[in-house]
Amino acid sequence: MDYKIKMIGLDLDGTLFNDRKEITPRTRRALVTALSEGVTVLVATGRPWMGVPEELRNFPGMEYALTSNGARIIETRTERVLEEHLLSAEEAGKALAICRKYDTLLEIYFDGQGYAEKDKMAQVEKYHKNPHMWEYMRRTRIPVDDVAQMVRREGRGLDKVQALFADMTERAEAWKELEKESALELVGSLRYNIEINASGVNKGTGLVNLGRMLGIRREEIMACGDGDNDTVMLREVGLGVAMANAEEQVKEAADYITRSNEEDGVAEAIEKFVLRGGNKLC
Repeated sequence: MDYKIKMIGLDLDGTLFNDRKEITPRTRRALVTALSEGVTVLVATGRPWMGVPEELRNFPGMEYALTSNGARIIETRTERVLEEHLLSAEEAGKALAICRKYDTLLEIYFDGQGYAEKDKMAQVEKYHKNPHMWEYMRRTRIPVDDVAQMVRREGRGLDKVQALFADMTERAEAWKELEKESALELVGSLRYNIEINASGVNKGTGLVNLGRMLGIRREEIMACGDGDNDTVMLREVGLGVAMANAEEQVKEAADYITRSNEEDGVAEAIEKFVLRGGNKLC
């Protein structure tokens, strides 16, 4: 049986964005054309909603967004939450206590907004290895004195915890400790971070669930990604597309490897499988 692609889920960093965090003209044209043909196109990102650039939050025709690795699925026009799977305050506290043993920049996401500790934010260059992310962090995170204290004060579920590590040996040690906690889902999309969601939360499940809400079958969903947090997504959907710059395990999970994010890889995949009569899969 043939399946037509009716939904496209797109990771942002290293996928939709080039290395300068831009959407190229060719890629923008591909998005606009797919949307004009009735295809549901959405971001599928580890970022919180307020960390998604305004141009994408208000992109004409993009009606949905999957954020915080699937912890929140949002209707963009109203910002109504269609589905959420939150990390409990108790489990977040455990994760933060483990990560605080190491030299980390700690973040928490509540209601689509990121919060980070102000003393470490002042040294963001030490923890974020990508210079293009420094201004993004300063612009989108609200500084607080102590994220663990904020979690205790709020006393409710949150989207995600993230730790950015100065030392990769410490990251490996923290990962070993965290994975002993069965209520936590761990991914590391940047190689120097650990993203912590509630167990079972991932982009793939989120996309399939949104498809179900919209009457779109798993086989009719295409997804593009490059990082560790995209691996399950590429396996779960009907057509998983890895970027040429993707990590090896992401490529292994993919059905197709497109060009890199510096070579309009997302545009190439959309043109090949959605816009040029290649909109059917057997």
